[in-house]
Amino acid sequence: MANIWVFIDQFKGAALAASWETLGAAKKLAADLGGATVTALVLGQNVEGVAKESFEYGADAAMLCDDATLADFRVRPYSALIAKLYKEAAQKPEVILGPATTRGRDVFGMAAVELGTSAIADGAGLNVKDGAVYVTRPAYAGKLLSTVVAKTRRPQVITLRPRAFPKPEPMAGKTGAITRVDPALKEDEIRTKVMGYAIDEGKVSLADAKIIVSGGRGVGGPEGFAPVRDLAETLGAAVGASRAAVDAGWIPYSNQVGQTGRTVSPDLYIASGISGAIQHQAGMRTSKLIVAINKDAEAPIFKLARYGVVGDLFKILPALNVEFKKRLGK
Repeated sequence: MANIWVFIDQFKGAALAASWETLGAAKKLAADLGGATVTALVLGQNVEGVAKESFEYGADAAMLCDDATLADFRVRPYSALIAKLYKEAAQKPEVILGPATTRGRDVFGMAAVELGTSAIADGAGLNVKDGAVYVTRPAYAGKLLSTVVAKTRRPQVITLRPRAFPKPEPMAGKTGAITRVDPALKEDEIRTKVMGYAIDEGKVSLADAKIIVSGGRGVGGPEGFAPVRDLAETLGAAVGASRAAVDAGWIPYSNQVGQTGRTVSPDLYIASGISGAIQHQAGMRTSKLIVAINKDAEAPIFKLARYGVVGDLFKILPALNVEFKKRLGK
């Protein structure tokens, strides 16, 4: 019977939703592989609760490394441990999955190098054929979908795009066996140190947002994001931005959506004053519903949008905000 390992991305003892989406995808993949066992890899400090929670989202077993060297994410101790666990495993996994988050991409790239295998990133679909996993992923900045497979190298190391797979409903009370493992590196063997964090408090994460309201060059300046933020607050949405707005210094890089920013897949994406350059489309074209607001009727974003409004965003966004507040009772 094949085995599947799933890396659970967590921060300060709280698992990212994308981790549970990946675990759900692993369970379906396990069935397609003939009943494979799904094991959660939980690495960090004070994360036993995450290991226990993984059973509720479908894990059959969990490997837990709870150690001070893993308290802050540093790619080397994480990748070294994954490689060590694989090499020492009596029953090696056929597939190792993880979410294509910032940490997930980082650790899986290095782990693949240490294991001498290939890494397939940003998967949006999984299929099994002749025992191999075929991964559907965007190519050419999202213009096309390609199918990629590692025919010979094992394990198959794959990251999955957040929100591309449904998050499974938790099965309250489900438990399983937890195997505790030791870290691969000691603190004095780790060259990098984390000195601190800068966290945006009270904001919706772009990666997890079901709704995103974005602004681009058309907002005209930092103050132009005011109606974007107002609508986002009403909708409980995240605030996004194009590269042009970020490069101009109007909004932090952490808000950037696009090929050189964040890749998102919300249920609703509202693009305000964004022309829709291919680099921006690469980061949001998999959104389930796209609404574009732009003065230029020929803006490329309208070719991608389900609904388009040609007009002044400074009139349209406030009007939408008023109407949404009425509908939502705010």
